[in-house]
Amino acid sequence: MTRPTPSTPPTPRQRTTRRARPRSPEHTVLLSQIEQVAQGLAATFAPFCEVVVHDLLDPGQSILAIHNNLSGRAVGEPTTELGLARIADPDYPQVIANYANQFADGRQAKSTSVGIKDSSGEYIAALCLNVDLTLFRSLQSVVGQFTAIDGDTGLTESLDPAGADAIRLRIDQFAARLSTAPRALKATERRALLRELRESGSLEVRRAMEVVAQHLGVSRATVYGDVAK
Repeated sequence: MTRPTPSTPPTPRQRTTRRARPRSPEHTVLLSQIEQVAQGLAATFAPFCEVVVHDLLDPGQSILAIHNNLSGRAVGEPTTELGLARIADPDYPQVIANYANQFADGRQAKSTSVGIKDSSGEYIAALCLNVDLTLFRSLQSVVGQFTAIDGDTGLTESLDPAGADAIRLRIDQFAARLSTAPRALKATERRALLRELRESGSLEVRRAMEVVAQHLGVSRATVYGDVAK
């Protein structure tokens, strides 16, 4: 897969001949925790996101774990140019998010790479996420076609009852005066609101009770009960 490259990328021979660096107890703990994070991310975003853990202490065999394998790589394969750049430069960006990538078979991907440092500030690992964009672009096309509106008919129509927007506005203004949201109104506050709506004639609007109930996030029975009190 393609990766952002350092200014002077190492040759394949340099990559394979790099020796593994000594691993401290701190490194062992960090790598173990990163693998747990990788498992959680992979389970959450399966099957569209490949999650890879790289051990930058052993660049020649850096892939420690690979979940939802989309790239066809395997555990034990060497690190990427991006990984080598981090090894060479502790000041290399720690997070590179949402960059364009590509799988070996040509599928487009979006990738994020997070470098992990130890307490001395040296890169020891990387957590990489590679999202297959193929399905999402297909869905985007389908959704775009489904939601397209023909603007040449010259017709406009609303299925919302006339006056419904005015009711919602009155509810929002009432809630704003109390520094709260319509759905957070307490029972006593709802009853005060409904008295205002009734006195203003807003409840005479067709399907007014349904509009109020939906905007407050309560049942129509609750609204009728509040009006009666």
